[in-house]
Amino acid sequence: MKILTNNKKVFHNFFVSDFVEAGIALKGCEVKSVRSGGISLDESYCLVKDGEVLLKNCYIKPYDKTSSKLESDTRRSRKLLLHKAEIQKLERMVREKGFAVMPTKAYLKDGLVKIEIALAKGKKLYDKRAVLREKAIKRDIDQTLKNL
Repeated sequence: MKILTNNKKVFHNFFVSDFVEAGIALKGCEVKSVRSGGISLDESYCLVKDGEVLLKNCYIKPYDKTSSKLESDTRRSRKLLLHKAEIQKLERMVREKGFAVMPTKAYLKDGLVKIEIALAKGKKLYDKRAVLREKAIKRDIDQTLKNL
């Protein structure tokens, strides 16, 4: 499994749970661009609508070695491929409990492009500060143990 990109902002801004692996519907030149690392999940999100999950605002760089002059939209909506039961579960959680569906990682698995999505609930400012404080304390403890 080759990881293409991570979305670190999701873990900073949201409490993340229930990870799901999804395929993504891409055009041929988009696949070539993604394999060369031309994908960014920053500021992207997923929308559950009409029994489909759409990846919105995901940037895929245009493939520069293509002979066709057709430029695809770099931030177009792309369909995520999931089982019906998984889509219904995500839709229920978003509607009832106020979760959002966020992409966390893009990677290659057996030659196919996969997106890892997760249910996310927004953090308040004091939650973010508490997490940073805990990380600082853990880092200090590890450093003192290393110096002993």
